[in-house]
Amino acid sequence: MEALEKFRQETRAWLGENCPPSMRTPMTSEDETVWGGRNAKYANPEAKLWLDRMAERGWTAPTWPKAYGGGGLSKEENQVLQQEMRRIKARPPLSSFGIWMLGPALLEFANEEQKKEHLPRIVRGEIRWCQGYSEPGAGSDLAGLQTKCEDKGDHYLVNGQKIWTSYADKADWIFCLVRTDPTKKHDGISFLLFDMATPGVEARPISMISGASPFCETFFTDVKVPKGNLVGELNKGWTIAKRLLQHEREMISGMGLGGAGSGAGLGGLEQAAKDYYGEQNGRVASPSLRDHITRQKMDGKAFALTMQRSAEEAKAGQGPGAASSIFKYYGTELNKRRFELLLEIMGTKGLGWEGEGFTGDEITVTRSWLRSKGNSIEGGTSEVQLNVVSKRVLSLPD
Repeated sequence: MEALEKFRQETRAWLGENCPPSMRTPMTSEDETVWGGRNAKYANPEAKLWLDRMAERGWTAPTWPKAYGGGGLSKEENQVLQQEMRRIKARPPLSSFGIWMLGPALLEFANEEQKKEHLPRIVRGEIRWCQGYSEPGAGSDLAGLQTKCEDKGDHYLVNGQKIWTSYADKADWIFCLVRTDPTKKHDGISFLLFDMATPGVEARPISMISGASPFCETFFTDVKVPKGNLVGELNKGWTIAKRLLQHEREMISGMGLGGAGSGAGLGGLEQAAKDYYGEQNGRVASPSLRDHITRQKMDGKAFALTMQRSAEEAKAGQGPGAASSIFKYYGTELNKRRFELLLEIMGTKGLGWEGEGFTGDEITVTRSWLRSKGNSIEGGTSEVQLNVVSKRVLSLPD
């Protein structure tokens, strides 16, 4: 306990000295999110400074081993770090599919050479990754994927198409599921890594109802991939794919806890309700709305605690498991419910799309409300999650 308290004091002092003042304010738009990568753009120069300082200590991936660029912190030390960052309202230094999804899978399944090549660059935010899973003809049956990967002796040759590839047009590398044996379903899938700058790779953004284009169609035409980029054994990629999906679903679940674009620009649910509906004795004037906000905050707090417990169990070696489907389903519903409540609070101001008469924060909330509907589809639909919960958590018969 004494050592942990010493760590807390050292961490508090370091954060106080190294976290720039502007990195202690809420993000008001997704443009402020730091994704890193070869072509990274920073809305605020201090965001890059904050990233570099945290990465140097390995604190963008605090519990990863130091040998691969991580912080090497114990789960107790990481908990202290997160508490101290929340205390000063520090922004996350880096948002990264590499940290949330690929890195944990590489730590478990990659060979030593692959770990040393990719993990430190993920920690430093030097490479931005995208995920090549969904295909136009596979739907929710991910294992039905058909992107072909042929063994050409000294390299693999990849041909096919992916869809709903998040930020593929901005990513530097892709982790991709490919079919290496057409005679088998799950046992004919392999897990490949390759550079998006490789000849034959093309990403086309898909315009969404929110006006943004975070998703892409991604085409592969005679893409040559070095054999050393195969992770795990040939035709054993499905095991890696499932584990990575569990990490992805936990990441999406976190949207239920709020973040940029979730009303932060309006000061949060309670402040927004006071501003739009009025205030009475320091409280939201509408009793009905007050009740809805309280219920949302209580559910959010309970969900956060449950997520925290699950994270502790995962660090204890139990892995994310099928329970990640529960979190993905509930976090999705919680996130959608928050936006419905924000729209109710904003009234006619929630009808804005562009132009005068609406603030930038109001337009952001309305567009994010539309975007939140996609949470039920990405990372496995809600129906898929309910099937997983039925079979693997509740052990119900088919």
